[in-house]
Amino acid sequence: MRKLLTDTTGQDGRGVKTYKNLYPQVHTFGNLFRAYRAARRGKRDKQQVFRFEWAFEEELLGLQDELATQTYRPGAYTSFYISDPKRRLISAAPFRDRVVHHALCQVIEPIFERRFVYDSYANRVGKGTHRALDRCQHFARRFRYVLQCDIVQFFASVDHAVLRRCLARPIADAQCMWLIDRILESGAHIHGCDYRMHWFPGDDLLAATRLRGLPIGNLTSQFWANVLLNELDQFVKRELKCAAYLRYVDDFLIFHDSKRQLWALREAIAEFLGGLRLLLHAAKTTVYPVSNGIPFLGFRVWPTHRRVKSSNVRAFVRRFRKQRDRYRCRQLSLDDWRSSVRSWIAHASHGDTYHLRSNLFRQMPLGRPTGEAHYLQDDAPMEGEVCVA
Repeated sequence: MRKLLTDTTGQDGRGVKTYKNLYPQVHTFGNLFRAYRAARRGKRDKQQVFRFEWAFEEELLGLQDELATQTYRPGAYTSFYISDPKRRLISAAPFRDRVVHHALCQVIEPIFERRFVYDSYANRVGKGTHRALDRCQHFARRFRYVLQCDIVQFFASVDHAVLRRCLARPIADAQCMWLIDRILESGAHIHGCDYRMHWFPGDDLLAATRLRGLPIGNLTSQFWANVLLNELDQFVKRELKCAAYLRYVDDFLIFHDSKRQLWALREAIAEFLGGLRLLLHAAKTTVYPVSNGIPFLGFRVWPTHRRVKSSNVRAFVRRFRKQRDRYRCRQLSLDDWRSSVRSWIAHASHGDTYHLRSNLFRQMPLGRPTGEAHYLQDDAPMEGEVCVA
């Protein structure tokens, strides 16, 4: 892949390296097969995946032909709301479309990955939530204050024209951009309708008709969020010269020893985001001492320790009780339930939560379907092990 990209590069008028002849790589059978395997990972028990897998060669050849002839059209999304903790609209693309998303990202993601800053942690190999928490605590130990920022309705407010310019800057391949446009358009009517109109300087009445919105749940949406907000990352690092900065999707933190400096940075960032047609959340964007504890990614982080947020614990307890009811009705296996609990324990163990986990799992009656009660215990909470006593 790297050799192919190197052989087809050039430069635009601003000296930005550009890439051509990418689209033929997207629809090769080998790339589609790898995309299919990636898309089905962890989802082989789903009905859509099973139907596709039953005749995957024919399905992949059909997709290959549609992509090669540019007759591919995305299917309808399945949408539902979750509360995690706030209400969010999640939209799932059909499985065959998810294969296309993976196929596209496998080709173009390496182009952008090398442009991303070190301290961008969402949806990147070797990064993730827990690395971001470690970095947050590292900065909290070095600086007195933090500027915490949040973007209003980020996924619903992503402007397609702005995002497309960011994507097209290095991708000088009209066919590849055609596929990107098809995917962008497929989700605009779902999440764009949730957008609460904000007028930016210079807008006219036509601004209300601009295409907006990325479906939360698409692999492409997660990747494109990083592409768009890399513009912010570069501005903060290169123009504002902020060394102590990190971002996870649209939540980002800047650390400094001066409150006044952080408030000045807030104004500069708000103005820059306006150029991307994004808006800082007035109530959630503020400056405060790190000694107060930083609410970030489900934890509250102090320089010396970190705790799981109480809302996260309450959500886990609610989920545990629902799973207990499903288990008692024979709708959920004990192994699946245990796997879910272990996953939460592994997450919580990244904070100082030994006593919390011990208290939660000391005595939690499951109640077998036969009526025989037993308990789910955390015998080795530091390792996240859960067993049935």
